[in-house]
Amino acid sequence: MNRRHFFHLAGAAAAAKMFTHSSLAQAQTTSGMQSQINLGATSSGFQHNPRLTPIRGYRGQDVSCESAYIEGKIPNSLRGHFYRNGPGLFERKGQRYQHWFDGDGMVHAWRFTDKGVSHQSRFVGTSKFIAEQDAGEFLVPAFGTAIKPKMPVRSSDSMNTANTSVIKMNDRLYALWEGGSAHALDPISLATEGIVSWTPELTGMPFSAHPKVEPDGTMWNFGTMMGKLVLYQFSPQGKLVQHHVMNAPSSAMVHDFVTSQGYLIFLFSPIHLDMKSVQNGVSMVQAMQWKAQEATKLLVIDKTDFSKTYLMELPAMMLFHFGNAWDDGQKIRLDFVKSKDMGNFQSMMPKMMLGQDVTGDPSSPAFLEIDVKKQRVSMTERTEILEFPRVDPRVVGRRNRYVFYPYASDSSQYNALNGVMRLDVESGKVDRFHFGERMRLEEHVVVPKAGSSKEGEAWLVGVGFDIQEQSSFASVFDAQNLAAGPVALARLPYWTPHCFHGNFYTS
Repeated sequence: MNRRHFFHLAGAAAAAKMFTHSSLAQAQTTSGMQSQINLGATSSGFQHNPRLTPIRGYRGQDVSCESAYIEGKIPNSLRGHFYRNGPGLFERKGQRYQHWFDGDGMVHAWRFTDKGVSHQSRFVGTSKFIAEQDAGEFLVPAFGTAIKPKMPVRSSDSMNTANTSVIKMNDRLYALWEGGSAHALDPISLATEGIVSWTPELTGMPFSAHPKVEPDGTMWNFGTMMGKLVLYQFSPQGKLVQHHVMNAPSSAMVHDFVTSQGYLIFLFSPIHLDMKSVQNGVSMVQAMQWKAQEATKLLVIDKTDFSKTYLMELPAMMLFHFGNAWDDGQKIRLDFVKSKDMGNFQSMMPKMMLGQDVTGDPSSPAFLEIDVKKQRVSMTERTEILEFPRVDPRVVGRRNRYVFYPYASDSSQYNALNGVMRLDVESGKVDRFHFGERMRLEEHVVVPKAGSSKEGEAWLVGVGFDIQEQSSFASVFDAQNLAAGPVALARLPYWTPHCFHGNFYTS
């Protein structure tokens, strides 16, 4: 019996059910009541739509499981901490956020040890979260929801949800949110230690949720704010080496970027923010206007001299995430995931946040070849529906052969991500596996196998949601043979809110 058949047979479902009912005592919340986790939204939509349960959110309590139920076998060499971050609370006092991005950040730690796999999650104790917990209601505007302020909004950190990603530097975790400061966390307890200021003059400056860590440990990051671009470089030891503020070619929101050996590369979609609408109480998301007739701006910055920049144009398109970039002589090659416009981001979210199924516009892989000296750029595309590209961390900013994604199979309803895929960018061949309609998958990260040095000799580790069982799981695949199905699933006796991003740190 191969792994594909094993996880599709009823026996696996029966085992999961037995675990869920017999092992609830192992699941602990701060209130001590597993049933209190599932206090969903006031909207009746979630009561009738089990597919979107993880979007309901929690009520502010932390949750943990000492020993997940293992299907298959966790590889002996896979040991470490898999940290994830995402929005976990969407509703207070009968008021519900209208956008997924608005929820308060909840950091999750999946710990892979010789004893098995455990799960721990904790809300990030931002000043916003603490104040609203005490008040029992929302007090400040949100990115995608118009809320009349009930306490002073002194800076973007007054609205900081710390909900997008989590990284580890110098034995500290950092919960990230692109609109403001990072929050430091204890990596064991996940307790919040406070807002981080890298230097006094950088206090409150935006620090994106997509830093790039190169093979030698050097980390690059950026922030955008009102037409300005902030660049950061950190040493492998986690010390700030330099920062730089420059004019951006657009005031559009930028979620991600990419680095090659010689350059930092950004794409600015043609989005205009109507500040008058924002001042009149409209949310930032609804104040964004899509300019289909305008170009997407491509900005290339020399890493050795930030004054050397190159600006090119591409057709209008929406994007959130890059895979990787590398230098090929005087050219740069990179990949990213694109969609046609802001539909998924703007009009789809309010319906989803009420528990309604929506079919989003497909997002698919695209590839750029940039001739820096001639300032020319060409683009090719593929048709798979996917998101959240990741590469082997040993090739970040270097030539890569493989990109990994969660993807939507041809039979997937609503373009939901239900499988994993490896794309060979040299041959165009794909290796993939999907769970059918039962599972929904989040981002999966590449974890190099112990003792290996070759790109792709790795485990692919991520998180998913079992619609039938209404529970979450961590999944482990052999990155060299995805079609064989998961090596193991580590199942929880409860569901967790969907996360955005995270990283695996080996022991």
